Amino acid sequence: MTDSGRKYRFSWVLLGDLTSGRPSLGPTTRLEVYRLMQYTLRDIIEQVCGTEKADEIFYKAGLLAGKEFYKNVLGIPADLNEFVRNLQQVLVDMNIGILRIEKADAEQGSFVMTVSEDLDCSGLPETGYGICTYDEGFIAGLMESFTGEPFDVREIDCWCTGDRTCRFDVNRRSR
Repeated sequence: MTDSGRKYRFSWVLLGDLTSGRPSLGPTTRLEVYRLMQYTLRDIIEQVCGTEKADEIFYKAGLLAGKEFYKNVLGIPADLNEFVRNLQQVLVDMNIGILRIEKADAEQGSFVMTVSEDLDCSGLPETGYGICTYDEGFIAGLMESFTGEPFDVREIDCWCTGDRTCRFDVNRRSR
């Protein structure tokens, strides 16, 4: 199948018109429903493709989501401070999480960010490993969209490793 014949190519319009589509229930749902979809989908992908491939798929999905979120929700911030302020506010307004920047070296393209009360893992049992692969990609997509350069993002602390916030090491990819 050619790329143009793809059945599930993402487009922001796939999010739909929630006002007309859900006039009684509105645009929100319970977090359990989001996690049910994410973790059953992840389980099946891992069964079919293996753990490494499942992580790669979730990272790439997060990357695409971050780019689309930037383009369709954040607009074009004037500078890093405006980008961070807007992103922090939108993430809280949409009940996605609470973003904090712990370290920032914009010139080097190096950051440490935390997301508390996030959608993916806050409140889950400890697993001994981080699980926020989608979030890694999401942050990479946001940063690439803002700077025009690719970023590598790695979760270094997670609720599931006993921490009570997710912490991400964010670095501009070496040229």
